[in-house]
Amino acid sequence: MRRGQLEYPSMRAKLEIALHEVSVRRAGRWVLREISLQLRGGERWALIGANGAGKTQLLKLLATDVWPTPCGRESVSYRAGRRRIDRRRAKRLLAYLGAERQDKYLRYAWNLCVSDLIATGIHGTDLLLRPVTATERRRVNAMLRACSLTALAGRGFLSLSYGQKRVALLARALAARPAWLLLDEFYNGLDPRYRARIDAILDAARKRGQSWVVAAHRAADVPQGTTHWMELDGGRIRSRKRAAGADLARLARLAEEQPQRPMRFRARKPGKILLRLEHADLYVEYRAVLCDLNWVLRVGEHWALFGANGAGKSSFLKLIYGDLSPAAGGRIERYGIAPGAPIAAWKRRVGLVSPELQADYVADAAADVRVLELVASGRYASIGLVSAPTPQDRRVAKRWLDFFELSADAGRAVRELSYGQLRRALLARALCAQPRILLLDEPLTGLDPASRAAMKRFLERLMARGVTLVIAVHHVEDLPRGITHRLHLHKRQALAIDSNIAT
Repeated sequence: MRRGQLEYPSMRAKLEIALHEVSVRRAGRWVLREISLQLRGGERWALIGANGAGKTQLLKLLATDVWPTPCGRESVSYRAGRRRIDRRRAKRLLAYLGAERQDKYLRYAWNLCVSDLIATGIHGTDLLLRPVTATERRRVNAMLRACSLTALAGRGFLSLSYGQKRVALLARALAARPAWLLLDEFYNGLDPRYRARIDAILDAARKRGQSWVVAAHRAADVPQGTTHWMELDGGRIRSRKRAAGADLARLARLAEEQPQRPMRFRARKPGKILLRLEHADLYVEYRAVLCDLNWVLRVGEHWALFGANGAGKSSFLKLIYGDLSPAAGGRIERYGIAPGAPIAAWKRRVGLVSPELQADYVADAAADVRVLELVASGRYASIGLVSAPTPQDRRVAKRWLDFFELSADAGRAVRELSYGQLRRALLARALCAQPRILLLDEPLTGLDPASRAAMKRFLERLMARGVTLVIAVHHVEDLPRGITHRLHLHKRQALAIDSNIAT
């Protein structure tokens, strides 16, 4: 073996991970308590639990990105057969892939071409810091073929659709030939076509002996071939066992069994126009996304936005919000806002929750923002607050924090929240300005079944109070009752359908 060449456990001596009475404390709060666990090579685990149960922290602990809080009894060990592996070497054999990895490229504008992105997985670096050798290039090309990415090899990562980015990041992780693949809610935001692609990639990896731990909230997010089942509750292991079909069925039933409170929706006559698009073309980074849009949004309407990954749903919401503008020749009218007025005047009437906004709040510059400040910033449509929140800011923020059961987290830093908790906080932020229109891009992504049901009830109450809702989803079951219209985006076109699709 050449000096510096990465060594991998053989199929006969797969990497084993052992945790003994491991606890993790962050910001004065125990996020994991007395975890004892042994993961053997060849096993494939599903990791479930409510938001805040500790799933992400456990995955990061396994990946050596988080280290135990010293308590005197804890131990973490990595072994390949009888040989013990130190933490530094073990880290090269572990591939953690969570939402923040995808967000990181957006945050720092790292626009590597796909082939170079995959090569960084082999090097174990974020950016390409040295030339790719001929041997590494062959491995990259093999991974491009295995993941059906060859046609995208020269494309910049940031120009890819959401689903394409997920596949590219999975290819990057697998190119390093990890002993363990640690996936944190990896299926979130994917349409059926990309879910099937990732299922096929993971199934091929399984046949090669790949081990994994996959955190999930939905039964459909547990890959086929999963052998073991573990549930966390309040930072502790509640149960662990060999996987069975009954476990998936129970997880699927959780969403179905959430109570639905009776809601009455009065039939509304078409109200006054809030926004009109006429013959609008939309380009993002010189690429046509949507063409010849003609659409009207009225008071009392509630729209569901459907489309495959890459169809333009997120871009459509940004167009409504004012972060994007139609190309020359198209027209957008925002009623009540005079032509030429600052776009901020419109944004004060519109709330937005999107994956990009969430990425901004996990950036290094914003991650130390306290949760109360995050929510209060919604009154000003800003990332954080320039000055301390006013008494009125605090009153409004605390009201929404209390509603979302986040009052106990008001003083925590944003970086300490789980992905699902942060999503709830961002929804509270969007409501602090009392918007007339609420734009939601996959708002239930990352939420456990009980939280999804609670969020839908909350959206239903908002709709009943007259807030106009536009929500982009992949799963029909993520829609609140009372949706009046749907808009399908396909091949750069939009097809509007009047229908009560979520009653």
